[in-house]
Amino acid sequence: MDSLAAHIRDIPDFPKPGILFKDISPLLLDPTALRKTIQALAAPFREAGVSVVLGMEARGFIFGALVAAELGAGFVPLRKPGKLPAATHRVEYDLEYGSATLEMHRDALRPGDRVLLVDDVLATGGTAAASLVLAGQPGVTLVGFACVIELDFLQGRAALGECHVHSLLRY
Repeated sequence: MDSLAAHIRDIPDFPKPGILFKDISPLLLDPTALRKTIQALAAPFREAGVSVVLGMEARGFIFGALVAAELGAGFVPLRKPGKLPAATHRVEYDLEYGSATLEMHRDALRPGDRVLLVDDVLATGGTAAASLVLAGQPGVTLVGFACVIELDFLQGRAALGECHVHSLLRY
């Protein structure tokens, strides 16, 4: 993972003073590093029978869709309010910089689906925990949560309870 870490740059004081932002843009620019990242995110779940990957807005769309393709699964975007055209489930939650809401189409998951949640960063766990709520439909099995970066000092893993968490880089 050292080669992956070399593609993450630190941006001080973004999005506000005192925050050291972990920027994945250089990783996205390098096709070899991106391919290795997707393979590493998918690796623990190859034999888990994942049928649907949920990706959180917005960078979770990038990684989630690519992991879904890698696993031969479908992809469901978890969106900000008002972005989905059909009836939705909605969950409001707190995050490190304020509050937010995620929505998912009501017909996105079916009984028997095996779901993997994917995002770029696990920070406080607010977005991930909200995604767990959306994934918690009757008859749906949550396989785990995968992310590129986990910020251990924010203890976001605790917000996911018993969910299996797979992170590639931990700071």
